[in-house]
Amino acid sequence: MKTYEDLAGDGGSNIVEQVQNLGVKLRSRLDKIKYKICLMSGKGGVGKSSVTANIAACLVDKGYTVGILDADLNGPSIAHLLGISPDDKLVIDESGIQPGNGVHGIRIMSMDMLLSSPDQPVMWTENAEASAVWVSTMESTALRELVADTCWGELDFLLIDMPPGSDRIDNIRGLIPELSGVVEITIPSPLSQHIVSKSITKNSKMGVPVIGLVENMASYVCPHCDKEGELFEGDDVETLSTRKGIPFIGKIPFDTRVSRKTDSGGLFYMEHQESPTGKAICTVADAILNFIK
Repeated sequence: MKTYEDLAGDGGSNIVEQVQNLGVKLRSRLDKIKYKICLMSGKGGVGKSSVTANIAACLVDKGYTVGILDADLNGPSIAHLLGISPDDKLVIDESGIQPGNGVHGIRIMSMDMLLSSPDQPVMWTENAEASAVWVSTMESTALRELVADTCWGELDFLLIDMPPGSDRIDNIRGLIPELSGVVEITIPSPLSQHIVSKSITKNSKMGVPVIGLVENMASYVCPHCDKEGELFEGDDVETLSTRKGIPFIGKIPFDTRVSRKTDSGGLFYMEHQESPTGKAICTVADAILNFIK
């Protein structure tokens, strides 16, 4: 039996050519997208995906073409938020994978769209003893293929809904070195602020432009009278942005209607723009637009 050392070259796999071709394809997709922006927190449970979806809706309302990449491969939610069901089959043709057509014309790609049922988990390996390095490598490869194989077309914005963990920016920065910037999202709780602080520090050290810090669930808004009340205890988030030297670009109140489908089946922002939460979402979108100008 021949060993690896006995093989000449790459054994006929053309691995170098495959990698080069993938890089060319990735570049051709990304060159058609004007601005690529990550939304991240370092911590789960801060409402990042809902904020991402509604910022996308606000940008669409302002006349921009928008796509969302759900980079949270193990806990994807964007497809569900934007009305894509498991029955909506992906269209694959000679040009690649056509993105899902979410509500308001938002183009999306999510691992959820590749699973056969809503409750099916993403299993990278059946070997429980597989190393974290091996699983991480498979995740990185899957993310690269999601970006490179998806025919995003001409877009003004690609919003990237990041998974928890400040280390995940490494994979995205490797794929998209020309990131326009990162929006950091936290809730008022001390734990969330502690973790997002690490994410801000890492992005600054890596030279990733930080557009600003958003405080989500800053208060509770009554959907009937629009009065606000305190939701979480914690230090003022604006103080954290000052300490880290980044702009504070929004304080979004929690509105129970954000997590529910509207009467039209669309996103919260489109039907409640004049609510305190709707106006706050628009403020964040405007800050993003001002940053890239």
